[in-house]
Amino acid sequence: MIEFPIERGHIMMFARSVGDPNPIYSDPQYAKLSDIGHVIAPPTFVQASAQFDPHYSLRPRLGEPWVGSTVTSSGDVDRRSNVVDDAPRTDKGTSLHAEQHYVFNRHVVAGETLFATARPGTTWQREGRRGGTLTFTETYTDYRDASGEIAITARSVGVRTSQNVAGE
Repeated sequence: MIEFPIERGHIMMFARSVGDPNPIYSDPQYAKLSDIGHVIAPPTFVQASAQFDPHYSLRPRLGEPWVGSTVTSSGDVDRRSNVVDDAPRTDKGTSLHAEQHYVFNRHVVAGETLFATARPGTTWQREGRRGGTLTFTETYTDYRDASGEIAITARSVGVRTSQNVAGE
């Protein structure tokens, strides 16, 4: 479980980084006069919870190779590091984030803390035209508040090819 504090400044920076100028994400006076009554987070903000995970595999670490530092193609790390997620890579394929879906039960409000827990979904395969076998893996992440109620559920789908298709 990852503890994810919802900080007003973090919300503002996230909204700015995605180019959303809505004052509900940054102005407490504006937010107070809205139907919601509080500064809230943009819909995809919960993805930032990964930065609170000490084991998040895509975060750069000083002195260690990371996805993006010695990349030969998207999601294909230099074989010296041979790690994309938390598992060593033995194939010659590439990985990518294929889909993202959300179920919103309520707004995420500045000042609260959410607790993120991931759970596996289904895995399936299809034959690709260039990448050989495509393996799709679904993961669900539930974002619960302090009372245990689910605020948001995120569903992500990753895909890994059995062959490297970069440069073709």
